[in-house]
Amino acid sequence: MSPSIEVLVTPGCPHVDDAIARVREVASRLAPGFDVRVTTVQDADMAVALEFPGSPTVLVDGVDLEGAAIGPPSCACRLYEDGSGVPPTWLIEARLLRALAPKHVLFLCVANSARSQMAEGVGRALAPRGVRVSSAGSEPSRVRPQAVEVLAEVGIDATGHRSRSLDEFIDKDVDCVITLCAEENCPVWLGDAWRVHWALPDPAAATGSEEHVLDSFRRVRDEIRRRLEIVFSS
Repeated sequence: MSPSIEVLVTPGCPHVDDAIARVREVASRLAPGFDVRVTTVQDADMAVALEFPGSPTVLVDGVDLEGAAIGPPSCACRLYEDGSGVPPTWLIEARLLRALAPKHVLFLCVANSARSQMAEGVGRALAPRGVRVSSAGSEPSRVRPQAVEVLAEVGIDATGHRSRSLDEFIDKDVDCVITLCAEENCPVWLGDAWRVHWALPDPAAATGSEEHVLDSFRRVRDEIRRRLEIVFSS
């Protein structure tokens, strides 16, 4: 069943067209054939009645992209990350994936050594019962010890992880694939699945002191966790 997707806007908001276009693009990939409904909030009374926090607001199955308690009702323009008036693509994807409720999420990068390993660990810790979380790479190598260390800092044991080849999952029931490469050419999944691409910097490429490298891993870990908390939120 396709999720309900609604964009609420106010007349004259300069971000409306870009926001609607972005939501429709993501919906066309993850929920093809389903219309995005646009509702115009005409005045302050309507904003209060709808608990509308500003334009544009996107609801997936009635839930705001950023969750509950965003702010008081307002007819003003709404700002998202980095002061943008358009919600980031990853946020729309994460909320739509939550509504679609995949049963087997596969994280992919090239070496399956850092980003995808941390995503697997965080995903397993957050995913509800019955949801499988895996990771793989097109050129699997070894699990970076820094990935294991920063996962342990947040209570996730990844000591049993190993780098796996993408080929191990070709015949598995994977219904969601999330690629994480930024600088490299990401592996291509040819099976039938919802696909999203979250380009995150490779912490294994960081140089400098041991603490500086660990901080690079922590930043990527925290960004992965921020996104997956939306995907697997209750």
